[in-house]
Amino acid sequence: MAVKPVIWIAALLLAGLAFAAWTHYRAARAEAAAEAAYPPQGRLIDVDGVAVHARVMGAGPDLVLLHGASGNTREFTFRLTEMLADRYRVILFDRPGLGHSDPLHGRGESPREQARVLRAAAAELGVDTPILGGHSYGGAVALAWALEAPEDVAAVVSIAGAAFPWPGKLAPFYRYLDTWAGRRIAIPLITAYLPEPVLREQVAGVFAPQSLPEGYVDHIAAPLSIRRATMRANVRQVAAVKPHLRAMAKDYARLEMPIEIVHGTADDTVPLDIHSGPLAETAPGARLTRLEQVGHMPHQVTPDIVVEAIDRAAERAGLRSAGQTSY
Repeated sequence: MAVKPVIWIAALLLAGLAFAAWTHYRAARAEAAAEAAYPPQGRLIDVDGVAVHARVMGAGPDLVLLHGASGNTREFTFRLTEMLADRYRVILFDRPGLGHSDPLHGRGESPREQARVLRAAAAELGVDTPILGGHSYGGAVALAWALEAPEDVAAVVSIAGAAFPWPGKLAPFYRYLDTWAGRRIAIPLITAYLPEPVLREQVAGVFAPQSLPEGYVDHIAAPLSIRRATMRANVRQVAAVKPHLRAMAKDYARLEMPIEIVHGTADDTVPLDIHSGPLAETAPGARLTRLEQVGHMPHQVTPDIVVEAIDRAAERAGLRSAGQTSY
């Protein structure tokens, strides 16, 4: 009689190991399928052994665009770049650990660390005194870049960008995924089993109160964002960013280059009153465009207003004449 519990425990352990092995097999298969369907569209630049994926299009003054959390270069090619490439050389980077760029380390790359690597990659492309545009987390990296090398930045355009530490804790989803169980159990389960309709629903939630544009999820290669290594890198970065923003915020007052800020009043992912409002009051060169009842994706739902902000930044920096045709 005493043998039965041991047999049951052994059976459960074997079943658990089998399920774990099957999960990782399915996850690896899903990752391979995502990478085959969405290969790099640009070139890989080696920066001290770190591969940085960059895509370049157009001609004119240099405009570097940096995507937000979970994103990649395709975030800007859905609508924005076709409105800009006729008069700017647009440089798109996958931030470290995301898209097709390598991570820097396993502790959560800070905005300043990311900025240094991306500056080095930009130098390999011959980028000279660029306009920096950043969406969401990419806005924080753009600000870090400007703080690191203010003399080499023509202007900054923050699109619903993160700039200040927020009150309270990180969202529960990120808090859990940043635990051992989240990294080792939940993330492989998501990669292996997340149904496509649920993925689309999650992406749609970022657009609220606006609707998800048709074709957006397919264009941005959403399956790349739920690869295990990509999710872990993204979670590390988001979970670690708050103290870095607190340190950066102390220096915003010395950012004298033109800064154009575009932010929706209905953004509950990166709230305007916590981030862009204080930035507009702190940085001497900052101007804020408030978009009433617009959520977290102004570059997708109001791209013309974002393009106007980029053109204004170029004009203020002396890179473009006032009155030139925008698009």
